[in-house]
Amino acid sequence: MTTPETERALRLTVLVGESDGWHHRPVFTEIVHRAHRAGLSGASVFRGIEGFGASSMIHTQRLLSLSEDLPVAVVIVDTEARIRAFLPLVEELVADGGLVVLDECGIVRFGGERERGR
Repeated sequence: MTTPETERALRLTVLVGESDGWHHRPVFTEIVHRAHRAGLSGASVFRGIEGFGASSMIHTQRLLSLSEDLPVAVVIVDTEARIRAFLPLVEELVADGGLVVLDECGIVRFGGERERGR
């Protein structure tokens, strides 16, 4: 068995509240659409079941809770250059709240992605 080839990459994680909006649409949706228009490799949105942020208020999905502002994470992985070029498009969306995290990572491509020459 051979060791798969690994590419250096950057993971962008944007943490926002589910109810955060941008021009009548959720911020997380706007980030995904901007990433798509920018030609990034892909974006995924993950809805948290419980968490807290700068406000220190705990938001939870549990039945007895009235919270409708659950934490949401948008995760995008691409080359460092492409992620850094995308950051200004995210900045205006999280200027009033939210957190942006950058992590160096490695990508291992299996199957179709490698065959398409990505």
